[in-house]
Amino acid sequence: MLAHNLIKRLILSVSIFAMLVVSAARAETLALPDFTRLVRNHGAAVVNISTTQRGRGSLPESVKPETRDPPREMLEQTPRSEGTSLGSGLIISHDGYILTCAHVVEDAREIAVRLSDRRELTAKLVGLDSRTDIALLKIEATALPVTIIGNPHKLEVGEWVLAIGSPFGFERSATAGIVSAKGRSLPNENYIPFIQTDVAINPGNSGGPLFNLRGEVVGVNSQIYSRNGGFMGVSFSIPIDLAMRVAEQIKRDGRLRRAWLGVSPQEVTRGLAISYALDRPRGALIADILPESPAARSELRPGDVVLEYDGKPVEFSADLPQYVSQSAPNVRVKMRVQRRGSGVREITVGLGELQEEMAPPPVGEKLRAALALSELTERQRRQENITNGVMVEGVDVSARQAGLRAGDIITEIDGKRIFDVTGLQRLLAHVPSGQYAVLRVRRGPQALYIAVLANGG
Repeated sequence: MLAHNLIKRLILSVSIFAMLVVSAARAETLALPDFTRLVRNHGAAVVNISTTQRGRGSLPESVKPETRDPPREMLEQTPRSEGTSLGSGLIISHDGYILTCAHVVEDAREIAVRLSDRRELTAKLVGLDSRTDIALLKIEATALPVTIIGNPHKLEVGEWVLAIGSPFGFERSATAGIVSAKGRSLPNENYIPFIQTDVAINPGNSGGPLFNLRGEVVGVNSQIYSRNGGFMGVSFSIPIDLAMRVAEQIKRDGRLRRAWLGVSPQEVTRGLAISYALDRPRGALIADILPESPAARSELRPGDVVLEYDGKPVEFSADLPQYVSQSAPNVRVKMRVQRRGSGVREITVGLGELQEEMAPPPVGEKLRAALALSELTERQRRQENITNGVMVEGVDVSARQAGLRAGDIITEIDGKRIFDVTGLQRLLAHVPSGQYAVLRVRRGPQALYIAVLANGG
């Protein structure tokens, strides 16, 4: 009898343990997102795009910013004569308007759109904007399924997201991940506050939608960071609100009209923040102002730190060009700026319109350093088209790590022009030890500001 009771208790304990294991596994399963309904309900509004390029052998969709070359396998499969480009798109209207990336359809002679019901239709390019990498297409069809547009500003870092597209031509492929960062700025892409994710994106995904768990489109998949042409865990999407604004203006005007300020912003370092009496590093320091630009016709000055633009706080240098790009041309906006030595002031600027041939201004760099200097020769002055400054001949390890380069030309210290090495040393000697002097530096065609910690005279 005792043995019988022990066996019953053992069986009961094993049963309870098994139930607990099953419950824990079920709870863990329930905690993970289920994307099946999302794909089933919204996948039909995603299309495959293929193009025939004009006059050149094209590669499949560009992979940026590290490289624009696809993997070798794709190179071998790409026709050399006319060339085809593979990408994705999302239907945004029942009557056939489709959103995709500009680099998918740029220079296309023919554009074919394949729908989820296997129809293949020829698309017309309504227009594109290379700077935001957005293009609008139109196919002749009705009663099409459309995507639901969401609000990317409500995205949280760590939130689950899903991409649907045609990587390497494999149509309607779904990949999932999380939001890694928001408002990411990339080299030469200052107009877009990218959504960074770890969703697997590969050649063919560009132009496809990024969904949140509610089935709303929050982004257009555009770029990856890669050293080998394939996915490496870092993907970038264009926020859908920005993409829709571009598409609506292309539909209305045939092109995008973008505001223009004409400044070269750089990040505010800790040293610059101290020298400007800021409570912390923030804002966009105006390293240079383009001649004949709206900024040049305003009260803005090189060296000003923009803290607010049209009532919106400027935390990072990339915020300024993004805010300007969201403004309408030929309007007046108010900016709060910190001017070194004279406090905060409000300046009103009348924005212009950015012409397509205008290149976006270069972004400055940062540094703190000791340096070896020499006088500028007459030939160097003519080559650089400047009248004053001294040449940086060499830098120490800390300066090199901070970003200083031999060949930089120091033109000002704390707003005072530099004509020779003696004058520079004299001005630096008057900066109290432990405080920062602000140098204006020419590096090739661009100007930047640098906070240098003084060691005393």
